[in-house]
Order: sequence, then C-alpha cells, then structure tokens
Amino acid sequence: MTPERLEKIKQVLAKRQPDLRIITDHVHKGRNLSAIVRTADAVGVTDVHCVMDEEDYTAFRGTAKGSQQWVNVRSEKNISTILDELKAQGFQFVAADVTPASVDFRKVDYTKPTALIMGAEKWGLSDEARSKVDQFITVPMVGMVESFNVSVASAIILSEAQRQREIAGFYQRCRIDTSRYQALLFEWCQPKIAAYCQRYHLDYPKLDDSGEIINASAWYQSVRAVEVETVDVC
Repeated sequence: MTPERLEKIKQVLAKRQPDLRIITDHVHKGRNLSAIVRTADAVGVTDVHCVMDEEDYTAFRGTAKGSQQWVNVRSEKNISTILDELKAQGFQFVAADVTPASVDFRKVDYTKPTALIMGAEKWGLSDEARSKVDQFITVPMVGMVESFNVSVASAIILSEAQRQREIAGFYQRCRIDTSRYQALLFEWCQPKIAAYCQRYHLDYPKLDDSGEIINASAWYQSVRAVEVETVDVC
C-alpha cells in the first residue's frame, strides 16, 4: 500500500457519517441498488440496509462489482426489525413518497440521525415501512413524468443531507467511534485478510503506520495453527 493510498483511506473514513443511513424497501434492480450504494459512498454514508428476498440480494452482490467495498451493505429480511433497531438509536425516518403530508425534501433537518427509506421501483413503500415513517418528502418536479428513478431520487435527497451536514461542520471532524474506525481501516486496507478473519471468526491483526500487518509472519503462523486445529476437530 502506498502512503498516498493510505492517506486517502484515512481522509475518507474521517468524513463518514454513522448516523446517516439508507434503507431500500424491496428495491430489487441491481443497477439501482449499485447506484444507491455508489451515492452513499460519495456522501459519506457508512451503512445501507437492503430489505429484499435472499435470491435478489445474492443477484445484487453478483452485479455490484465492488461498489460495496467502501459501504457496509446489510441484507435485511424484515424492515420492521431494522426500523425498530434504528428507532431505539434515535433515528428519524424520512421516506420519499407522495402523500398529503409530504413536504419538500429540503425542509427536513438532516443533521439529526436520519434513515432515508426508498421504496420499490414499482410498488413504492411497504405498509410496514409506511406505518413507521416520521416525515414523507417529495422532490419537486416541473416536467411531464411523475417521479424520478429511485436511484436518482436518492442522490438528490442525499446531496441535500450532505449540504446541511457540511454547513453544520459534520465533515470537519471524525464522527466514527474508535473501534469502528479501526475495524473499517483494516477492512479497507486489507480486504482479503479481513474477509478471511470474518470467515474464521478471527480478530483483526494490528496494522502499522503504513497500513501493513504488524509482524505479519508471526500472525500467518498463528493462523496456520488455527487451521490445523480446525481440521483436526472436523
């Protein structure tokens, strides 16, 4: 890893927004999901929650082509579960939908812990999601079409969230707690080793100031010992 690459990773991590999330409510087209994840990375979102059937999520992972490397994309089976989890953490739920109560998306305060919920391409929000939304929003349009593509709408709304947070100084200080920062730093610097550790439930080894594993040879020897023990047990 070059010093420039490591410095870029640290700069990006320092601007991540752990209290800004995206939840896709059965958005199933791979190109839309990939575009949403790409936008999430661009505005500093750490986590995207994809509520969808397992086969659709598997298909998405196959077409994402690396877009998930910089964003934690979580597959969720039930939207109520993740909404309850985030509500307990103090998140407000904002959803793009046309209702009598909908407001211009620019009128929402995105400096609060916010989860943006985007409904399915054809059917919109599920009843479960709709029942838990705090504020419905719309993106004003002056053309003949009725709505933006879901990935385009996500980008427009998240750009406003980024603008507000930039003004509030949220990107001028690191907002990720130390343990999460160190874990993400390792995963971004050493993605293959991180995947291996996750597979075998191993703690991440320590990195030196250049982003390389400290005393790598000793660590690899300890890993081989674990592999041998696993084989013997099996």
